[in-house]
Amino acid sequence: MTKPIFAVTLDDIRAARERIGPAIVRTPLAASENLSKLCGNRVYCKLENLTVTGSFKERGALNKLLQLTADEKKAGVIAASAGNHAQGVSYHAQRLGIAATIVMPARTPLIKVTAVKSHGAEVVLHGANYDDAYEKAVELQKERKLTFVHPFDDPAIIAGQGTVGLEILEQLPEVDVIVVPIGGGGLASGIAIAVKSQRPDVLVYGVQAKRIAAMDASLAKGELVTLPGARTLAEGIAVRTAGTLTFPIVNELVDGVVTVDEEEIASSVLLLIEKEKTVVEGAGATTLAALVNDRLPLSGKRVVLVLSGGNIDVNVLARIIERGL
Repeated sequence: MTKPIFAVTLDDIRAARERIGPAIVRTPLAASENLSKLCGNRVYCKLENLTVTGSFKERGALNKLLQLTADEKKAGVIAASAGNHAQGVSYHAQRLGIAATIVMPARTPLIKVTAVKSHGAEVVLHGANYDDAYEKAVELQKERKLTFVHPFDDPAIIAGQGTVGLEILEQLPEVDVIVVPIGGGGLASGIAIAVKSQRPDVLVYGVQAKRIAAMDASLAKGELVTLPGARTLAEGIAVRTAGTLTFPIVNELVDGVVTVDEEEIASSVLLLIEKEKTVVEGAGATTLAALVNDRLPLSGKRVVLVLSGGNIDVNVLARIIERGL
């Protein structure tokens, strides 16, 4: 059987780590006694909410920016994002002296819009969802002759996100299972390549919000599917269409994709605050939601939950806490 050829290799991910290492936080992998007892597995949390910008997204963004030509850097970059990719691009673009324009959906949480502006980027609010913002960004990219920095469907982005997988294997060599949030698939693809290339026995599962699970629908059909837009607490992974580069990687290397509903996501955000004293946004909490609600057939395993980000709107967080009380 011919081995699939993907857009990214283990060597690409290792090169990305060398490239971005000096400027990226090596996030902790914390064992959780409370979650382990609750879930019947030995649970560890990969705390990507503790990066400078509060999510894993800056890994891929920086890897992409560092590979731009001098002319591309001079012209500037543009990105479309619900928030975390925007912060990663704007923060590191400012560090590198690159002008950045970010198109964000009109309903993006204020905390994310404010953070992007604080990094010196021009923010354009447009549309009801990521896909609307993406179309506007492509339009502006052509008009202004900027370089587009895609949030997930770019080899440099996937390689950057894959550095999370390298760290997990180094921090917990005996890991059995890694659970990853999936939107467009950049993080899951990168982690799957990094991990499966070295430890093919490690299981990698993806989790989506049930309201907008484009990757899950695409895997079921065997081809990319575009879903209607939908609002979800996990707005960071609310993507209507998965990536053309990421889909075949997830299809080949990820052992399964499951979905969780809004109540389960909200409960998991609250559970992480109560049990772990950790603030995680809806997208990041999907991994715990899948484990605690028995979406995954796991028992007695060493399980790493990737908590992908912590940039939750304070008003949303207040409503979740109030409902929990």
